[in-house]
Amino acid sequence: MDFFALLMGLCFSVMWSSAFATGRIIVLDASPLAVLALRFAISGMIAVVIARLRGQSWHLSPAITRSVLIFGFCQNGLYLGLNFVALQWVEGALASVIASAMPLIVAALGFAQGERLSRRGFVGLMAGFAGVALIMAGRITQGADVTGVVLCVIAATALAFATRQVKAVSAGGNLLMVVGLQMLVGSALLAGVAMMFETPRFDVTPQLMVTLTYQIFIPGLTATLVWFALVGRVGAIRASTFHFLNPFFGVVIAAVLLGERITVTDVIGVVIAMAGILAVQMARQAAP
Repeated sequence: MDFFALLMGLCFSVMWSSAFATGRIIVLDASPLAVLALRFAISGMIAVVIARLRGQSWHLSPAITRSVLIFGFCQNGLYLGLNFVALQWVEGALASVIASAMPLIVAALGFAQGERLSRRGFVGLMAGFAGVALIMAGRITQGADVTGVVLCVIAATALAFATRQVKAVSAGGNLLMVVGLQMLVGSALLAGVAMMFETPRFDVTPQLMVTLTYQIFIPGLTATLVWFALVGRVGAIRASTFHFLNPFFGVVIAAVLLGERITVTDVIGVVIAMAGILAVQMARQAAP
Protein backbone atom coordinates (compact mmCIF):
# COMPACT_ATOMS: atom_id res chain seq x y z
CA MET A 1 0.00 0.00 0.00
CA ASP A 2 2.19 2.84 -1.28
CA PHE A 3 1.51 6.58 -1.05
CA PHE A 4 -0.20 6.73 -4.46
CA ALA A 5 -2.55 3.91 -3.48
CA LEU A 6 -3.40 5.73 -0.24
CA LEU A 7 -4.14 8.90 -2.20
CA MET A 8 -6.32 6.98 -4.68
CA GLY A 9 -8.25 5.35 -1.83
CA LEU A 10 -8.83 8.67 -0.08
CA CYS A 11 -10.02 10.35 -3.29
CA PHE A 12 -12.32 7.43 -4.09
CA SER A 13 -13.89 7.56 -0.63
CA VAL A 14 -14.60 11.30 -0.87
CA MET A 15 -16.08 11.00 -4.38
CA TRP A 16 -18.14 7.93 -3.50
CA SER A 17 -19.52 9.53 -0.33
CA SER A 18 -20.44 12.75 -2.12
CA ALA A 19 -22.87 10.91 -4.42
CA PHE A 20 -25.54 10.69 -1.73
CA ALA A 21 -25.74 14.36 -0.76
CA THR A 22 -25.64 15.46 -4.40
CA GLY A 23 -28.16 12.76 -5.27
CA ARG A 24 -30.58 14.15 -2.72
CA ILE A 25 -30.25 17.56 -4.40
CA ILE A 26 -30.97 16.01 -7.80
CA VAL A 27 -34.18 14.23 -6.75
CA LEU A 28 -35.61 17.55 -5.55
CA ASP A 29 -35.87 18.64 -9.20
CA ALA A 30 -36.18 15.38 -11.15
CA SER A 31 -37.80 11.96 -10.96
CA PRO A 32 -35.13 9.62 -9.52
CA LEU A 33 -35.13 6.67 -11.93
CA ALA A 34 -35.44 8.73 -15.09
CA VAL A 35 -32.67 11.15 -14.15
CA LEU A 36 -30.40 8.29 -13.06
CA ALA A 37 -31.03 6.51 -16.37
CA LEU A 38 -30.06 9.74 -18.15
CA ARG A 39 -26.93 10.08 -16.03
CA PHE A 40 -25.81 6.54 -16.84
CA ALA A 41 -26.63 6.93 -20.54
CA ILE A 42 -24.43 10.03 -20.78
CA SER A 43 -21.61 8.60 -18.62
CA GLY A 44 -21.71 5.27 -20.44
CA MET A 45 -21.61 6.80 -23.93
CA ILE A 46 -18.71 9.09 -22.97
CA ALA A 47 -16.76 6.14 -21.57
CA VAL A 48 -17.44 3.91 -24.58
CA VAL A 49 -16.50 6.61 -27.10
CA ILE A 50 -13.24 7.42 -25.29
CA ALA A 51 -12.49 3.70 -24.96
CA ARG A 52 -12.99 3.17 -28.69
CA LEU A 53 -10.78 6.15 -29.50
CA ARG A 54 -8.10 4.53 -27.35
CA GLY A 55 -8.43 1.27 -29.25
CA GLN A 56 -10.38 -0.70 -26.67
CA SER A 57 -12.73 -3.38 -27.96
CA TRP A 58 -16.32 -4.04 -26.96
CA HIS A 59 -15.92 -7.70 -27.92
CA LEU A 60 -15.57 -9.13 -24.41
CA SER A 61 -14.98 -12.63 -23.15
CA PRO A 62 -17.98 -14.54 -21.72
CA ALA A 63 -16.67 -14.06 -18.16
CA ILE A 64 -16.26 -10.30 -18.54
CA THR A 65 -19.64 -10.02 -20.28
CA ARG A 66 -21.19 -11.75 -17.28
CA SER A 67 -19.43 -9.30 -14.98
CA VAL A 68 -20.71 -6.33 -16.99
CA LEU A 69 -24.29 -7.62 -16.83
CA ILE A 70 -24.17 -8.41 -13.10
CA PHE A 71 -22.58 -5.11 -12.13
CA GLY A 72 -24.79 -3.16 -14.50
CA PHE A 73 -27.89 -4.76 -13.04
CA CYS A 74 -26.92 -4.90 -9.35
CA GLN A 75 -24.70 -1.83 -8.92
CA ASN A 76 -26.13 0.69 -11.36
CA GLY A 77 -29.69 -0.64 -11.48
CA LEU A 78 -30.60 -1.95 -8.03
CA TYR A 79 -28.01 -0.29 -5.78
CA LEU A 80 -28.07 3.25 -7.16
CA GLY A 81 -31.65 3.03 -8.43
CA LEU A 82 -33.04 2.09 -5.02
CA ASN A 83 -30.82 4.66 -3.31
CA PHE A 84 -32.04 7.45 -5.58
CA VAL A 85 -35.66 6.50 -4.90
CA ALA A 86 -34.94 6.41 -1.16
CA LEU A 87 -33.23 9.82 -1.25
CA GLN A 88 -36.65 11.36 -1.83
CA TRP A 89 -37.49 10.47 1.76
CA VAL A 90 -34.26 9.89 3.73
CA GLU A 91 -31.34 12.21 4.39
CA GLY A 92 -28.11 11.89 2.44
CA ALA A 93 -26.06 11.09 5.55
CA LEU A 94 -28.26 8.14 6.50
CA ALA A 95 -28.23 6.72 2.95
CA SER A 96 -24.44 7.04 2.85
CA VAL A 97 -23.95 5.28 6.19
CA ILE A 98 -26.20 2.37 5.20
CA ALA A 99 -24.40 2.04 1.86
CA SER A 100 -21.04 2.01 3.67
CA ALA A 101 -22.12 -1.25 5.35
CA MET A 102 -21.60 -3.05 2.02
CA PRO A 103 -18.18 -4.52 3.05
CA LEU A 104 -19.80 -5.81 6.24
CA ILE A 105 -22.57 -7.48 4.23
CA VAL A 106 -19.96 -9.01 1.89
CA ALA A 107 -18.11 -10.45 4.91
CA ALA A 108 -21.36 -11.68 6.47
CA LEU A 109 -22.37 -13.44 3.25
CA GLY A 110 -18.97 -15.10 3.09
CA PHE A 111 -19.21 -16.18 6.73
CA ALA A 112 -22.68 -17.62 6.10
CA GLN A 113 -21.25 -19.59 3.17
CA GLY A 114 -18.53 -21.14 5.32
CA GLU A 115 -15.62 -18.71 4.97
CA ARG A 116 -13.40 -18.47 8.03
CA LEU A 117 -13.45 -15.21 9.97
CA SER A 118 -11.02 -14.49 12.80
CA ARG A 119 -12.16 -13.36 16.22
CA ARG A 120 -11.12 -9.80 15.42
CA GLY A 121 -13.06 -9.95 12.16
CA PHE A 122 -16.16 -11.33 13.86
CA VAL A 123 -16.07 -8.66 16.59
CA GLY A 124 -15.55 -6.01 13.91
CA LEU A 125 -18.50 -7.39 11.94
CA MET A 126 -20.80 -7.16 14.94
CA ALA A 127 -19.49 -3.71 15.89
CA GLY A 128 -19.87 -2.40 12.34
CA PHE A 129 -23.48 -3.52 12.08
CA ALA A 130 -24.16 -2.16 15.58
CA GLY A 131 -22.80 1.27 14.59
CA VAL A 132 -24.93 1.40 11.43
CA ALA A 133 -27.98 0.16 13.37
CA LEU A 134 -27.44 2.84 16.03
CA ILE A 135 -27.49 5.59 13.40
CA MET A 136 -30.51 4.08 11.66
CA ALA A 137 -32.43 3.80 14.93
CA GLY A 138 -31.57 7.36 15.91
CA ARG A 139 -32.65 8.76 12.54
CA ILE A 140 -35.89 6.71 12.49
CA THR A 141 -36.69 8.00 15.98
CA GLN A 142 -36.21 11.52 14.59
CA GLY A 143 -38.68 10.81 11.79
CA ALA A 144 -36.69 9.14 9.00
CA ASP A 145 -38.91 7.27 6.55
CA VAL A 146 -38.83 3.52 7.24
CA THR A 147 -39.58 2.60 3.62
CA GLY A 148 -36.61 4.67 2.45
CA VAL A 149 -34.35 3.00 5.03
CA VAL A 150 -35.46 -0.47 3.88
CA LEU A 151 -34.73 0.44 0.24
CA CYS A 152 -31.21 1.59 1.23
CA VAL A 153 -30.59 -1.73 3.01
CA ILE A 154 -31.79 -3.74 0.00
CA ALA A 155 -29.57 -1.59 -2.24
CA ALA A 156 -26.44 -2.25 -0.16
CA THR A 157 -27.24 -5.98 -0.12
CA ALA A 158 -27.58 -6.02 -3.93
CA LEU A 159 -24.14 -4.45 -4.35
CA ALA A 160 -22.65 -6.87 -1.82
CA PHE A 161 -24.13 -9.78 -3.78
CA ALA A 162 -22.61 -8.49 -7.01
CA THR A 163 -19.25 -8.05 -5.30
CA ARG A 164 -19.38 -11.64 -4.06
CA GLN A 165 -20.31 -13.03 -7.47
CA VAL A 166 -17.89 -11.16 -9.69
CA LYS A 167 -14.18 -11.85 -9.29
CA ALA A 168 -12.93 -9.67 -12.16
CA VAL A 169 -14.46 -6.87 -14.18
CA SER A 170 -11.77 -6.08 -16.71
CA ALA A 171 -9.18 -7.84 -18.76
CA GLY A 172 -6.91 -7.04 -21.65
CA GLY A 173 -6.76 -3.31 -20.91
CA ASN A 174 -10.49 -2.83 -21.59
CA LEU A 175 -11.27 -1.16 -18.26
CA LEU A 176 -12.86 2.03 -19.63
CA MET A 177 -14.98 0.02 -22.08
CA VAL A 178 -16.18 -2.27 -19.28
CA VAL A 179 -17.10 0.73 -17.12
CA GLY A 180 -19.03 2.33 -19.98
CA LEU A 181 -20.90 -0.82 -20.94
CA GLN A 182 -22.00 -1.59 -17.38
CA MET A 183 -23.35 1.97 -17.12
CA LEU A 184 -25.34 1.47 -20.33
CA VAL A 185 -26.76 -1.78 -18.92
CA GLY A 186 -27.87 0.11 -15.82
CA SER A 187 -29.31 2.91 -17.93
CA ALA A 188 -31.41 0.51 -20.02
CA LEU A 189 -32.76 -1.20 -16.91
CA LEU A 190 -33.61 2.05 -15.13
CA ALA A 191 -35.20 3.59 -18.24
CA GLY A 192 -37.51 0.60 -18.59
CA VAL A 193 -38.56 0.70 -14.94
CA ALA A 194 -39.01 4.49 -15.08
CA MET A 195 -41.35 4.20 -18.07
CA MET A 196 -43.49 1.70 -16.19
CA PHE A 197 -43.65 3.32 -12.76
CA GLU A 198 -42.66 6.99 -12.99
CA THR A 199 -44.09 10.17 -14.42
CA PRO A 200 -40.89 11.81 -15.72
CA ARG A 201 -40.20 15.19 -14.10
CA PHE A 202 -37.29 17.50 -14.93
CA ASP A 203 -37.29 20.98 -13.46
CA VAL A 204 -34.28 22.48 -15.24
CA THR A 205 -32.76 24.52 -12.43
CA PRO A 206 -29.13 25.63 -11.98
CA GLN A 207 -28.69 23.30 -9.01
CA LEU A 208 -29.97 20.33 -11.02
CA MET A 209 -27.61 21.02 -13.91
CA VAL A 210 -24.60 21.52 -11.64
CA THR A 211 -25.21 18.45 -9.47
CA LEU A 212 -26.11 16.22 -12.43
CA THR A 213 -22.93 17.25 -14.28
CA TYR A 214 -20.93 16.61 -11.11
CA GLN A 215 -22.44 13.14 -10.71
CA ILE A 216 -21.81 12.21 -14.34
CA PHE A 217 -18.11 13.03 -14.23
CA ILE A 218 -17.05 12.59 -10.57
CA PRO A 219 -18.92 9.78 -8.74
CA GLY A 220 -19.99 8.33 -12.09
CA LEU A 221 -16.87 8.13 -14.26
CA THR A 222 -13.89 9.23 -12.18
CA ALA A 223 -14.68 7.37 -8.95
CA THR A 224 -15.43 4.14 -10.84
CA LEU A 225 -12.16 4.32 -12.77
CA VAL A 226 -10.18 5.17 -9.62
CA TRP A 227 -11.78 2.25 -7.79
CA PHE A 228 -10.94 -0.32 -10.46
CA ALA A 229 -7.42 1.11 -10.81
CA LEU A 230 -6.98 0.85 -7.03
CA VAL A 231 -8.19 -2.75 -7.05
CA GLY A 232 -5.72 -3.51 -9.83
CA ARG A 233 -2.92 -1.88 -7.84
CA VAL A 234 -3.46 -3.34 -4.34
CA GLY A 235 -6.15 -6.01 -4.72
CA ALA A 236 -9.86 -6.00 -3.88
CA ILE A 237 -9.52 -6.70 -0.14
CA ARG A 238 -6.92 -3.99 0.50
CA ALA A 239 -8.85 -1.53 -1.65
CA SER A 240 -12.06 -2.27 0.25
CA THR A 241 -10.34 -1.17 3.46
CA PHE A 242 -10.97 2.42 2.40
CA HIS A 243 -14.70 1.88 2.83
CA PHE A 244 -14.17 2.48 6.54
CA LEU A 245 -13.85 6.19 5.71
CA ASN A 246 -17.22 6.37 3.94
CA PRO A 247 -19.47 6.85 7.01
CA PHE A 248 -17.37 9.83 8.11
CA PHE A 249 -17.23 11.51 4.71
CA GLY A 250 -20.89 10.78 3.99
CA VAL A 251 -22.10 12.46 7.19
CA VAL A 252 -19.73 15.43 6.88
CA ILE A 253 -20.52 16.12 3.19
CA ALA A 254 -24.27 15.92 3.84
CA ALA A 255 -23.89 18.36 6.73
CA VAL A 256 -21.89 20.82 4.60
CA LEU A 257 -23.98 20.64 1.41
CA LEU A 258 -27.45 20.08 2.83
CA GLY A 259 -27.19 21.47 6.33
CA GLU A 260 -28.14 18.12 7.85
CA ARG A 261 -27.78 18.07 11.62
CA ILE A 262 -25.15 15.77 13.16
CA THR A 263 -26.23 14.38 16.52
CA VAL A 264 -24.18 12.77 19.28
CA THR A 265 -25.75 9.43 18.30
CA ASP A 266 -24.51 9.94 14.74
CA VAL A 267 -20.96 10.60 15.94
CA ILE A 268 -20.91 7.53 18.18
CA GLY A 269 -22.44 5.35 15.48
CA VAL A 270 -20.00 6.58 12.81
CA VAL A 271 -16.99 5.89 15.04
CA ILE A 272 -18.23 2.37 15.87
CA ALA A 273 -19.09 1.63 12.23
CA MET A 274 -15.71 2.89 10.99
CA ALA A 275 -13.86 0.77 13.55
CA GLY A 276 -15.94 -2.29 12.68
CA ILE A 277 -15.44 -1.94 8.92
CA LEU A 278 -11.70 -1.41 9.38
CA ALA A 279 -11.41 -4.45 11.67
CA VAL A 280 -13.30 -6.67 9.21
CA GLN A 281 -11.22 -5.57 6.23
CA MET A 282 -7.94 -5.98 8.13
CA ALA A 283 -9.02 -9.45 9.26
CA ARG A 284 -9.90 -10.43 5.68
CA GLN A 285 -6.59 -9.05 4.47
CA ALA A 286 -4.68 -11.09 7.05
CA ALA A 287 -6.60 -14.29 6.30
CA PRO A 288 -4.77 -16.95 4.24
